[in-house]
Amino acid sequence: MVVFDEEKQNERIDFLHKKEEEELANALSAKYGIPYLDLTAHPINIDALRVVKEDDARAASLAVFNQTDKNIDVGVLSPDDALTQASIAQFKERGYIPSLYLVSHVSLKRVWDRYKDLSYSFETKSGALDISNDEILEAVKKVTKLADVEKEIQGVLGQKKVYRVSKILEIILAGGISMKASDIHIEPEENDIRLRYRLDGVLTDILRFDKDTFELLLSRIKLVSNVKLNVKDKAQDGRFTIKLKDDAIEVRVSLLPGPNGESVVLRVLVPDSINVPLENLGIHPKLLTILQREISKPNGMILTTGPTGSGKTTTLYAFLKKIYSPEIKVITIENPIEYHLAGIVQTQTDDEKGYTFAEGLRSALRQDPDVIMVGEIRDHETAETAVNASLTGHLVLSTLHTNNAAGTFPRLLDLGVNPKVISSAVSVAIAQRLVRKLCDNCKKEVALTPTDKTLVDKVLGGIRDKSYMEGVQTDKVWEPVGCEKCNGSGFKGRIGVFEVILVDEKIEKAAVNNPSERDIEAASLDQNLLNLVQDGVIKILQGQTSLPELKRVVDLSALD
Repeated sequence: MVVFDEEKQNERIDFLHKKEEEELANALSAKYGIPYLDLTAHPINIDALRVVKEDDARAASLAVFNQTDKNIDVGVLSPDDALTQASIAQFKERGYIPSLYLVSHVSLKRVWDRYKDLSYSFETKSGALDISNDEILEAVKKVTKLADVEKEIQGVLGQKKVYRVSKILEIILAGGISMKASDIHIEPEENDIRLRYRLDGVLTDILRFDKDTFELLLSRIKLVSNVKLNVKDKAQDGRFTIKLKDDAIEVRVSLLPGPNGESVVLRVLVPDSINVPLENLGIHPKLLTILQREISKPNGMILTTGPTGSGKTTTLYAFLKKIYSPEIKVITIENPIEYHLAGIVQTQTDDEKGYTFAEGLRSALRQDPDVIMVGEIRDHETAETAVNASLTGHLVLSTLHTNNAAGTFPRLLDLGVNPKVISSAVSVAIAQRLVRKLCDNCKKEVALTPTDKTLVDKVLGGIRDKSYMEGVQTDKVWEPVGCEKCNGSGFKGRIGVFEVILVDEKIEKAAVNNPSERDIEAASLDQNLLNLVQDGVIKILQGQTSLPELKRVVDLSALD
């Protein structure tokens, strides 16, 4: 008995139809004088699909399946078709150089079907990503709390079809932007992958997902950040840019090999996050008056210090915006340029091309500037050039990596700066940290415990100028609770904690004798300015932050 298998018969018919169509396309290629290609067995460059919208591609019976710069490979059904010809002409008008291939309808359909896997987020051109379209803007609006990020990613992971890795990366980035995350951490562990956001300086778990998805996601991240796909045993750094509305958000990518795979950190540099007025940084009004006086001087050097992520660059930008006027020329040397300021000349260093901070600073000095901002002083050459610039009539703003303001002077000496000129060059050394602000919607007032009261009294007792304490109560503090507005953390936003040392006669004398931090601190006591701990405790008593939060970023152990 013969059993008729309809499914196999249909498959056979489909195979014969496809074979017949491919043979016809191959034959027509000779007629039209363009090469034939079977796209069902040819790799498709997903990003090349962006050259033409899906509806337009279908209407014109063509498909762009590969792109290298402005060179594009285009599969066409019939070169004589009017809509096909019009589209090809349009490609040329847009600056593209099309190479035509005769393909079958089956081939075109295969390419068109890939539009559904096209991320709304990305256009990879040497690490440039474009998410300027409406869909990604909607994604950013949709992700309003941490649970939304997990829900959206789980929704994509739950699909039975092939993982839409670009879409997952899109959600991760949209979530980071919406939640104002400074960094996104994707960390492979023994059994799964951990996704965390750094929110207000603290890492927060988002979700865990499987390793298969991570491998695809890692490849995607490497591709868009322009690093080597096949290198897995060395640290790599890359970058890409997200265009969102009128802003260009730069994402710095760091890849670090580990026993369970490569750890990924995406640093999200959102221009708006750095656009903070000087008055809103959290600087005490008395100290603000002093700093405004110093930045209004025509020359000198103002240095901000602190660890990575302490808000140093934000402070420098606030200074620049305060002092800028059309009558002066301001040049910045940065890596990266985090915020674009109108009327200011900005240049970005590139170590790979030999364009360092020192080289940028030397070039800037030839441009007749009045004010120069150097993103970071980290070597002898940059330090020496910056010091000489401040001595020759320029106001120089820069950053150093030290733990406190007093550490500025030993650090400059370590970098080889002549101790006799440091005091003439440097005007102000600022140290800062960022503490999380208590959520005004849910913070709770509590009485000081005896232990905390002792600590607070000890700190306040060390404040020489009691006018800093005007209007500050000393009996109660506030603690975080958590609500919907602050994603349950009890904190919303951050504020700076500052200390300042001015260069006066005592600092000048100490600086020439190879001083330690303690020597500089002792020499600065008569300035009667707040240190980090004192400024932080005042903010605690004002209800701006909490004592545990201050302890997280400032060492209070010496007071215990």
